[in-house]
Amino acid sequence: MAKPRQRSIKSRASLAGHPLHPVMIHFPVAALMALVASDIGYLLSGDPFWLRASLWLAGVGAFGGWIASTAGIIDLVTVPRIRRLITGWSHAIVAVVMLSLASLNWLLRFNDPSAILPWGLAVSLVTAALIALAGWLGGQLVYEHAVGVEVED
Repeated sequence: MAKPRQRSIKSRASLAGHPLHPVMIHFPVAALMALVASDIGYLLSGDPFWLRASLWLAGVGAFGGWIASTAGIIDLVTVPRIRRLITGWSHAIVAVVMLSLASLNWLLRFNDPSAILPWGLAVSLVTAALIALAGWLGGQLVYEHAVGVEVED
C-alpha cells in the first residue's frame, strides 16, 4: 500500500522560507551535550577548569535553548496543522521540561560551582536523555509530518 501524498506544513517563524527553530537549536544542544563530557572531565580530574567550562556550557545551553524554543513555540501556536499534532505537543512539553532542568542546572552551578557533583552531573545526564527524546520527536515532525519541509508534487 502506497503512502498517501503529504502536504508541507510551512513554518511561520522562518527566514526566506527556512524554518528558524531547526537552525537555532544546534548550538544549545551541542552545549548541553558537551556539558555531560565536561562534568565527567571534572569527576575524573578534579581540575577546576571543568567547573568553569561546565558553568558556561550550562548557561549557553539553557539560554540559547530558550531563545531557539521561541521559534518553535511560534510555529506551535500559530500554525493550526502543527497545533493538531500530538507529536508537536509532545516535542514542546519534553523541550520545556528539558530546558527547565537545564536552567536549574545552570542556577545550581552559578550559586555554587562545586555543586557539579553529584547533582549537576545527574541533572546533566537527565537533560541529555530528554534532548535525545525531544530530538527524536522533532525528527518525527520533519520526516513523518513534513513540518517545515517543501514536499515535491
